[in-house]
Amino acid sequence: MPKKASPAKDFVAGGIGGVCCVVAGHPLDTIKVRLQTMPKPVAGQKPLYSGTFDCARQTVVHEGVRGLYKGMSAPLAAVAPMFAICFFGYGVGRRLQQTHPEEELTYAGVFKAGMLAGVFTTVILAPGERIKCLLQIQQAAEVKDRKYSGMVDCARQLYREGGVRSVYRGSAATLLRDVPASGMYFMSYEWLQHVLRPAGQSQEELSISRTLFAGGMAGVFNWTVAIPPDVLKSRLQTAPQGKYPNGIRDVARELLREDGILALYRGVTPIMLRAFPASAATFVGYELTIKLLHWLLPGL
Repeated sequence: MPKKASPAKDFVAGGIGGVCCVVAGHPLDTIKVRLQTMPKPVAGQKPLYSGTFDCARQTVVHEGVRGLYKGMSAPLAAVAPMFAICFFGYGVGRRLQQTHPEEELTYAGVFKAGMLAGVFTTVILAPGERIKCLLQIQQAAEVKDRKYSGMVDCARQLYREGGVRSVYRGSAATLLRDVPASGMYFMSYEWLQHVLRPAGQSQEELSISRTLFAGGMAGVFNWTVAIPPDVLKSRLQTAPQGKYPNGIRDVARELLREDGILALYRGVTPIMLRAFPASAATFVGYELTIKLLHWLLPGL
């Protein structure tokens, strides 16, 4: 990752990287949310989905391929500014710790800069995640049976039902997920760039294939940390109003009591299948955009 990128370039390149991330990863994100939020089966009945591929099959059979892209308008609308702010926040975190622009941070310093990026993004990400999850779990084949007609209608209904607090339900859970996960995300990417860099070359000269691998594995490391709080967040954000008066603590208590600790890793297969290509696309989009901006605007 370029060390001299300006805040403006970080912002623009991060936004482009985010769009690449959503396009590459949304179908598996839909499957993840449906697995995480499916109801507990009644005794003697089979679960709604037997696993990742069964969920994908049922979704395509009943809703077509477009069903895998349900709710994409919400993250796509939020993702450009969200990733822009994420990479901007990461750049700010780096610069706050550097005594001069050329200074290399320790991996601990990179982790702290990544954590700051997670704080920056929650304000935008939390309501987008809430809307996305609600749209993704709508499985009625008939339009007339759906509660929400789309992103704007979902936001409107949430605000009417509970005001801004309803729209932002799950913000603390999002923060709990994204602060440590973002630290791991950027730290692992920087570490892998260093490991994969050929002798005598700078990180900016890393090939596309090596950038893809480093970016993809950063996504895997990120989600290794993020899965348990993400499960809790998804259940909280899709629950009926008032079901969990104490927020994520009530969700965790109920989930562990009824399903055990392994329930915190529900949806791990689609998460990991999605993590590599989505994150690889993000970092390649970011790196290529940064190089283009350096060429177009060398003085910025």
